[in-house]
Amino acid sequence: MQPQWEVADVLRKVDLSHQHFTIHQEKTLRALTLCRTAALGGHVDACDTCGNISISYNSCRNRHCPKCQGHKREEWIQAREQDLLPCSYYHLVFTLPDTLNGLELSHPKIVYKILFDAVWATLNQFGKTEGLQLGMIAILHTWGQNLSLHPHLHCIVPGGGIDANGKWKRKIKTDKYLFAVKALSKVFRAKFVEALRKESLGDAQLFNVLFEKNWVVYAKRPFGGPKQVIEYLGRYTHKVAISNHRIKNVTEAEVTLNYKDYKDSSKTKQLTLKNEEFTRRFSLHILPKRFVRIRHYGILSSSWKRGKLQQLQQKLNVLRPTSEPKTQHRKCYCCKVGNLITLHVFGQRGPPEKYPIGSTIKAVN
Repeated sequence: MQPQWEVADVLRKVDLSHQHFTIHQEKTLRALTLCRTAALGGHVDACDTCGNISISYNSCRNRHCPKCQGHKREEWIQAREQDLLPCSYYHLVFTLPDTLNGLELSHPKIVYKILFDAVWATLNQFGKTEGLQLGMIAILHTWGQNLSLHPHLHCIVPGGGIDANGKWKRKIKTDKYLFAVKALSKVFRAKFVEALRKESLGDAQLFNVLFEKNWVVYAKRPFGGPKQVIEYLGRYTHKVAISNHRIKNVTEAEVTLNYKDYKDSSKTKQLTLKNEEFTRRFSLHILPKRFVRIRHYGILSSSWKRGKLQQLQQKLNVLRPTSEPKTQHRKCYCCKVGNLITLHVFGQRGPPEKYPIGSTIKAVN
């Protein structure tokens, strides 16, 4: 079911040029307002079964757009299905304290890179204490339910690894949790603060405050199996700060959205914000240009996937799923059976008048 309201509806009610956005943020926000509108052009299609003629406007394809992530998510999930190993998979979340919000706003590219590096260095160190080379998929999220700045890394870690002799070891310790979260949090904090020092970000006072805080590392029990891993990946990998379905009303001045209050038993509540404030909060989660928000490490890294991972899967008798060839056919929105055939491609001026949209033509044999 299509949502009644979209993020773009809110952004269109705000004069973006009069807000304090960077050029990259403003460009991104404008792209979202133009997504699937005549401004980006489109194409006229006809169904080869029912003959219905319809118009489709082009997508902005921006990674921050709630409407443009579906096909990217499916393609990415199919690729990850090829990499599964016969072991338990664990979900860990590493969160930065709000003390760092100022640095995250002024130096997002550096701080977020340090976050990735510190998390992998932590897990890699724990793996080596068990004599194993681990792997990790890490996904950066920067938002809380109310669109506040809340950077955290979702990590998917196989519960096995490669020992010093190059042999696969399926279990590290237990089926319950990968490593003790209190120990993980202390090492993670130390590695992150050390990296800040090397980058000359912060001062002694900030570092003292950071060490006084208990950093949050959340560890879930392992997934039930490969299907659960893939389902999780599908939910989290290509999320944006807020989905259109959470927006419940938009007026000329305000927007109302649903959110989960995790401090109150995860109850669903509503929050009303001025359109300008919603836009400001949304802009906090526009990542730096070309910043990679999904990264692979260890035995799941790109270097391993060039051959070593396939060899390991063969030794373990893992059958890699065969991916179905991509089809260029798009199903008809009207009859849901026929394939759409493009009759005409147009630019910003819109579709030509000779194609009466909503009419039908004789079905193509």
